[in-house]
Amino acid sequence: MTVSYTPDELSKVAGAVMVSGIAVAMVDVGIVSSAIEASALAKEVASAATKYPNNAVIQALFSEEAAKELQANPSSRIQVKAEDLRPDTAVETAIAKITDALALLNAKATADEVREYKDFLYACCDRVANAAGSGLFGSGSPKVSETEAAALAKIKAALA
Repeated sequence: MTVSYTPDELSKVAGAVMVSGIAVAMVDVGIVSSAIEASALAKEVASAATKYPNNAVIQALFSEEAAKELQANPSSRIQVKAEDLRPDTAVETAIAKITDALALLNAKATADEVREYKDFLYACCDRVANAAGSGLFGSGSPKVSETEAAALAKIKAALA
């Protein structure tokens, strides 16, 4: 049995992914590194439907059909507010959005779908953290800064 989600529910679940990925980028902002990290998040999201072909939640959010639906109905786009992305509060905001999304999914999705959603959300954050390092054009080492590592640890704990 396939469970259907309202546009508001889908926005909430997708928003948790996007805000979490952006939050990891925001804790260690750099002009070039932020662009690299945004691209990494976009690539991870773009590959989600392929990586999780049997996950109804991820398919409803990130499949080609979902993208076509979004183009046809732009009012259902994910709304990310500037105040959600302040470097000093971005991770806490992400955790609140994760908590809300998981409450919704735990009530409607299968245990496997919830587990895969958690894996996917963390993979997005991890890919962002590993996308750019310090130094010129984000090419330096280490790739994951201390602040990004702390953000990843907090997000992982929220997903546990």
